[in-house]
Amino acid sequence: MTNRIWRGALGVLVLAPLLFVARRGAGPLPPLGALIDPVHGAWAAALHARMLKRANADVPGLSGTVSVRYDDRGVPHIFASAELDAYRALGYVVARDRLFQLDLQARAGAGTLSEWVGAQALAFDRQTRELGMPRAAEQKLAALDTAGISWHLLQAFADGVNAYVDRLTPAQWPVEYKLLGVKPDRWQPINSLHLFNRMGFTLSYIPDETARLAARALVGDSAADALFPIDAPIQQPIQPAGPPVPSFAFRALPAPGRPDTAAAQLASLFRGLRPPGEAAGADRQHFASNNWAVGPARSADGHALLANDPHLDLTLPSIWYEAQLVVPGKLDVYGVTIPGLPGIVLGFNRDVAWGFTNTGADVLDFYKETVNDPANPTRYEVDGTWRPLERRVVVYRGKHGEVLATDTVRYTYRGPLMHRFGEWVSMRWTLLEPSHEVRALYDAAHASTAREFLDVMARSFFVPAQNMLVADRHGTIAIRSTGHFPLRPPGTNGLEIFDGSRSSNDWRGYWPVDHYPQSVDPAQGFLASANQQPEAPHAQYAYLGDERAYDPWRALDINQLLRGNAKVTVDDMRGYQVSPLSVRARQFLPFFVAAAESPTGGAYATPALQSAVRILSRWNENYTRDNGGAALFEQAMQDLRDFTWDELDDAQGHRVATPSDEVMLELLNQPQSTWWDDRRTPNVVETRDKVVAHALAAAYDTLAARYGDPAANGWTWDQIAKVNIRHLLRLPGFSALGLVTDGGRGTLNPAPGGGGAGPSWRLVVDLGPHVKAWDTYPGGQSGNPASPEYEDRIPQWLAGKLSPALVPGDTAALPANRVRATLTLAPEARR
Repeated sequence: MTNRIWRGALGVLVLAPLLFVARRGAGPLPPLGALIDPVHGAWAAALHARMLKRANADVPGLSGTVSVRYDDRGVPHIFASAELDAYRALGYVVARDRLFQLDLQARAGAGTLSEWVGAQALAFDRQTRELGMPRAAEQKLAALDTAGISWHLLQAFADGVNAYVDRLTPAQWPVEYKLLGVKPDRWQPINSLHLFNRMGFTLSYIPDETARLAARALVGDSAADALFPIDAPIQQPIQPAGPPVPSFAFRALPAPGRPDTAAAQLASLFRGLRPPGEAAGADRQHFASNNWAVGPARSADGHALLANDPHLDLTLPSIWYEAQLVVPGKLDVYGVTIPGLPGIVLGFNRDVAWGFTNTGADVLDFYKETVNDPANPTRYEVDGTWRPLERRVVVYRGKHGEVLATDTVRYTYRGPLMHRFGEWVSMRWTLLEPSHEVRALYDAAHASTAREFLDVMARSFFVPAQNMLVADRHGTIAIRSTGHFPLRPPGTNGLEIFDGSRSSNDWRGYWPVDHYPQSVDPAQGFLASANQQPEAPHAQYAYLGDERAYDPWRALDINQLLRGNAKVTVDDMRGYQVSPLSVRARQFLPFFVAAAESPTGGAYATPALQSAVRILSRWNENYTRDNGGAALFEQAMQDLRDFTWDELDDAQGHRVATPSDEVMLELLNQPQSTWWDDRRTPNVVETRDKVVAHALAAAYDTLAARYGDPAANGWTWDQIAKVNIRHLLRLPGFSALGLVTDGGRGTLNPAPGGGGAGPSWRLVVDLGPHVKAWDTYPGGQSGNPASPEYEDRIPQWLAGKLSPALVPGDTAALPANRVRATLTLAPEARR
């Protein structure tokens, strides 16, 4: 692993001639003389990569000694006599393994990345501040009762992190600090709230109104609303509704209509509200996840079973850190945390197991405000009364304290006020509201039944809204979409910009918990969520979100698997998580084959088309690494989108928005629709089969030009769909690139071609008399690139395997031959 450190360092050294950079530095990088110092530089990372067999440390604030036993997978098992001591120890061990990650994520949430890397992070910092996220963290911290458990948990975790930071010498700093020329910061309790907010941003800041508005500007309201519907045309809801089979509510798509010129301006406003670098209409379904549970009546061993695999960004080090916290008689919880959070996010205790998927709820709205001065407003009007704007001056500094920019961030009573395309727009977002997620994680760890878990989470967990699946040892399985869901004015939804001058446009509160999408012990004997629409449209209490946030394909697959298996085993659960079958491909393939063989599609009856049909006809719709059909299918789907939705191209030929694959399937069932005619060919009227056959022929030609003859195996999935797990600083030498696994778009194992997001953790739990669990994630426990535990789990993850979790109730129950290291933490000056 020492070689990995130098590969990463060399990735920096090649940026400039070595001697010059060693003296002067280059851009955001420091002078490299310190980096190549044999005592304090990159070599030191290798020297400190392995933990000692036995180690001791003082932690201020501890009330007693804490024993931490690291097992042979690098998982710390924390045994304490007091709960807060366990959370202090959690802070210490997370800092020991993931210190740079802690710092980086906190800075991302606080909007201070530019202080580390300079102007290249300025746009991201500006958006973080403009959205009001640091201000919200300050307000949430100030609202905490200093005698309450949330405050004490935040402080205890900070005590542990700082005990580790304070004992470090510069030689022991993680190598990334040396690459950037910065040093570790002491951890503040607010940093955990910054991290909560950053996760909330990732999973709930979805201003998806852009696509529908941009489409209205070109094809009119009726057509645009059909292409970008509120309700998904394919329904397999999380909350069971009637027979456990999917419904395909396809409707005739209206023809393109008169452009809506007013929508064009609104679409421009929304484009200006998207994250930096993200295109309008960008696919956010890659933040997908799966969870499902099986009741005792449908499991082979008569116990409730639960599986969870959240699909998030794949990074090194991983987003997750695995740990167990044990306090006899009070706490015994195992699972993964996000480094920086004081608690277990996903996992289980001795009675209950739980897992989350993202709800995709629309929890933010925008308001066009009337201000007193368009250039420099100080007041805004509501119901005929002028109110003062709260103003904050924000100074952005670079690595050396220099001022990079200064902004004035303004706030209405609803939230932050932003200036876009000549308009002032304010935002209300649940992330910025008072919330109690720290308490929620604490209470979840103590829940003893599934119903108790749901109740404590509904009281305290507000954002990001999650489909919370839970099972217990009594055999109960349950799910609830949990979060704060806004109640908007009657007759409205979140797909417009409201008039901010009228308080009647404000939210009326939040959904009552009784009306959340939910189910407990359904008659079908299983529950599953995979980012599909939570409730059937007729059952929904109010507007929750729109179709662009939902993805039906994996839900169709897992529901079909669970319906067809009356005696599910643990091995079945593990196998389902890595299933490469594509229900999506199964729906579309017949249209490609039929079109190619039809008289209309015969216009493209070339040898290429005939070869393409043979490839797809032989393909079994599985995205296995050695298959030759998946690449052709995906290219054909891309070409089909390109050839079909030309009406959504602007005057410059740019596609302003692309309907989902569900809507494409809806259109494929309407062969006479006017949408098949390509307006770019005025003297020809295209038909469905002609367009579909053309897409398949073009896909074959594209792959042949790119990868050669398919008979030479250049089209196999392992040659085309690589998985890239990138270091947090995107340094190639510290990344795992060009990996190969099964799975693809729309499969239960959505391995991404080209990297990005994917199954970030896999867990299966058997809730018998003695809880058993199996898990893994793509990475390792250590954040040190020189450590053998930096990426040791990746081969297992690629192979679709899980490891049994060791879950000892006390130190004696942990086999001695499985203990890799022992860390003893003691109160300061009492060891």
